[in-house]
Amino acid sequence: MADRYIPGGTTVETTVLGADEIILNMGPQHPSTHGVLRVKLHLDGEKVVGSECVIGYLHRGVEKIAEHRTYQQFAPYVDRMDYVAAVSNGLGYCEAVEKLMGVEAPPRARVIRTILTEMQRIASHLFWLGTHALDIGALTPLFYCLREREEILKIFEKYCGARLTTHAFRIGGLQYEAYDELEKDVERFCQDFDRRVDEYETLLTENRIWVGRTKGIGILGAADAIAMGVTGPVLRASGVQWDIRKAAPYAAYDQYSFIVPTGKNGDTYDRYLVRMEEMRQSRLICLQAIENIPTGPILGKVGKVLKPPPGEVYHAIEAPKGELGYYIVSDGTTQPYRVRIRPPSLINLEALDQMVRGHLVADVVAIIGTLDIVLGEVDR
Repeated sequence: MADRYIPGGTTVETTVLGADEIILNMGPQHPSTHGVLRVKLHLDGEKVVGSECVIGYLHRGVEKIAEHRTYQQFAPYVDRMDYVAAVSNGLGYCEAVEKLMGVEAPPRARVIRTILTEMQRIASHLFWLGTHALDIGALTPLFYCLREREEILKIFEKYCGARLTTHAFRIGGLQYEAYDELEKDVERFCQDFDRRVDEYETLLTENRIWVGRTKGIGILGAADAIAMGVTGPVLRASGVQWDIRKAAPYAAYDQYSFIVPTGKNGDTYDRYLVRMEEMRQSRLICLQAIENIPTGPILGKVGKVLKPPPGEVYHAIEAPKGELGYYIVSDGTTQPYRVRIRPPSLINLEALDQMVRGHLVADVVAIIGTLDIVLGEVDR
């Protein structure tokens, strides 16, 4: 290249071959972009020299909807953002409003919240692994991952009647009391799941095609990851041991023992290994939690009409994809004055341009997959 490419620049760059660079639109209909994401790739042959993400095709104005609904009415809307991890979305919102009101969910509710949220983390990572492997060319892991995810969805369905956009929690506690067999179902899944993860690793971890497509691809250093605000498995794979469940415990995470896996190289392979270990750790959290679920109420002392005192709050949780934060401003009425949501998929997507530079077009597919984005929370 004669000059370094700058996204949004107006000058026409020239390749080393003397030809104008090629601009290739990947998406918004391309399946490997994991939703309606449009990526404008600037190419020198098949080599990526720059990229621009064009978003907004799925924008639904969730934050403005929140300002025209009561606090309780808005709760089901957040389930539709990261629709692969609806339970996590609901936990973050409910805890944000509870923090604004100065109330706390009862101990029984906090433990059951933790169980369901960790089961959701496993389900989210399973869906990521299956689709990520499919993007790269491995078909079998998709069927394996959907097989285990189906068992988790059955538990959600028995709990609240929903499988995908699972509305599990209420402000102040739980939407429903746990059904009689919840502990046995969770234990049965967890006891079987450990060997299932081993099956996935047998297929992929030392597979030479998988290693060739992921090692050294999409490297993101720790300093760059921190500077860009990247969170979740993408940040931890770069060697930064940051997990909100440990740094600022919420729900019942302070009661359980688990490790925060990290990587060394910050490449696509490390991000794969981090998520694999995270599924194992989520399994261990669930096994610890079901050993002693407290008795008592599932809903704290909150009224049917919520009027939080005037003020503002920011509350974040460790969602499967990273830091999911809710900023809420109350003016003392039944509706929030302002709501802003920090979705991990949007922030992590900002690192894509740096990660794809110098790689081939085929590697872009692997790098988008390793970010584990869902456009429902990117666009909101």
